[in-house]
Amino acid sequence: MTHHRIMRMGWTLVSMFLVGGLVLLPACSKTSETPGGGDGNSAANQPPAVTPPAVTTKPAAGTPTVAAAGDLAAIPLELPKPRFSGTPKNIPPGTRVKPAPKGPAKPRPPFMAPKGVKNVALKKPVIASDMEPVIGTLDLVTDGSKEAVEDAYVELGPEVQWVQVDLEKAHKIHAVVLWHEHKDARVYHDVVIQVADDKDFITNVRTIYTNDHDNSAGLGLGQEWEYFETNEGLLVDTKGIVARYLRCYSNGSTADDLNRYTEVEVYGLEAK
Repeated sequence: MTHHRIMRMGWTLVSMFLVGGLVLLPACSKTSETPGGGDGNSAANQPPAVTPPAVTTKPAAGTPTVAAAGDLAAIPLELPKPRFSGTPKNIPPGTRVKPAPKGPAKPRPPFMAPKGVKNVALKKPVIASDMEPVIGTLDLVTDGSKEAVEDAYVELGPEVQWVQVDLEKAHKIHAVVLWHEHKDARVYHDVVIQVADDKDFITNVRTIYTNDHDNSAGLGLGQEWEYFETNEGLLVDTKGIVARYLRCYSNGSTADDLNRYTEVEVYGLEAK
């Protein structure tokens, strides 16, 4: 092999290496570029997103809690037999009875309260503004008998009168049910229910119901409707108010000016 041939083969090999290097350089450059244009901040170059932990919000201190449905039950209310049905067509003058809805009357739905409530007024002591009743005795107000019969109610004198029940201990009261005389469709006036911490009704007196729209009983104006007495009685939601003494007022009825009380029931639990 001549010297010139050897030199030509050497230059050929050098040319091949140079060309190969030029081809490889663009390829290497492309592998370092990013899909977003090579600025290094594209989504492809970012670390995977981290999902923050769920935040649990706790109620502020002192926020009242609502009893779950499983903690409630219907109060053990047993109604007496009805003596009449329907609402009289002619509403007595001077009354503020809420117009009855059209159609047959529907029974009142069960009243729900915390489990374990009972009638804490049963057999408890009773006093009244008239300690010498016209008919009956004061113990009839809490004796458990609420049928519309002659010997089940106590009758007090005319004008504003009251009966008072001593629960003997403070109780958390959820409902009060009151029956006057319900053998006919009469409306008692100035029906007011109050609770207090003392028997003289001086300390912490609170009105939980009143339909005295003109303050004729002198206990403040009331916004509640007057109502016809029925076997269902008047049920008042007292929302867990705490008290020991309960007093019920009235001021005669559309039948006469006397005041009759058949039964007072108080559904609650002893206050802790």
